Amino acid sequence: MMEHIKWKYPEAIVTCEWLKHRLADDNIRIFDCTTYLHYTDEDPLKPYDVESGLKNYKEGHIPNAAFCDLQGQLSNNESPFNFTIPDHNTLTKNFQAMGVGDPFHIILYSTNAVQWTTRVWWLIFILGFRKVSILDGGLKEWQRLGYNLETGENSYKPADFESNPDSKVFVGKERTQDSINTENCIILNALTSDLHRGENSRYGRPGRIPGSTNIPFHELLEENTHKLLDPTKAQAIFEQKNINKKTRVLNYCGGGIAATLNAFVLRQLGVENLEIYDNSMSEWAKDNSLPIETTE
Repeated sequence: MMEHIKWKYPEAIVTCEWLKHRLADDNIRIFDCTTYLHYTDEDPLKPYDVESGLKNYKEGHIPNAAFCDLQGQLSNNESPFNFTIPDHNTLTKNFQAMGVGDPFHIILYSTNAVQWTTRVWWLIFILGFRKVSILDGGLKEWQRLGYNLETGENSYKPADFESNPDSKVFVGKERTQDSINTENCIILNALTSDLHRGENSRYGRPGRIPGSTNIPFHELLEENTHKLLDPTKAQAIFEQKNINKKTRVLNYCGGGIAATLNAFVLRQLGVENLEIYDNSMSEWAKDNSLPIETTE
């Protein structure tokens, strides 16, 4: 009989039922983190167009929620790549201006893909602020349960927290290249299997970082929902790839978004030695000096 696993940090995940009963709590601040990607085939240097979720947020969101603009507020817009993490001081100031900080419990959700939520979660987490949770199932689950939405736009007053940045989680191409074929390090690709196998050239050169293994992010979600997979089932998926609590895991994807979902679940399963390659294949595939492989 399979041992039933529980999340190691359950406080980082809240249910829609939990949140509904706390909407009147002034110490809870909710953020809609939705971003949309529109994939393009015309320009190999531009895999997708980025659209803010603000318009849809205004048309319907969880009551009291403010909007979190990942591209506009929480990314380095001078970078040639979408969503590159800004310097820690800028990131801290922008979060504080949005209202992230003490004494508030921050709840993050998205209307579409869960990885937008986990991306913002990790950005807050690496600054040392810990009272932050994702809403399991996001807006899709909220609506499935028949809970009300509101329209318009909310904002919070600025908050403050003592920033204590961790510079070891988000890494660059040099750290990633040095990690290829390194003992007890698994480089984990969160992209879909066709991209991993090199059957799709969305990011430029088709293929993957040599030696990397593949767990597509959607395998860690319940089918047809945005809820996280049961932890026992999630652990079984990672065990099939020889990932355990002693493994160092360097996560990547197309642009450092889906990789944050895999990393979030790994942390919840007790894997603590985690890294995320920030620009991922958006950078790697365009740099011809970096190795790439396509064959299984």
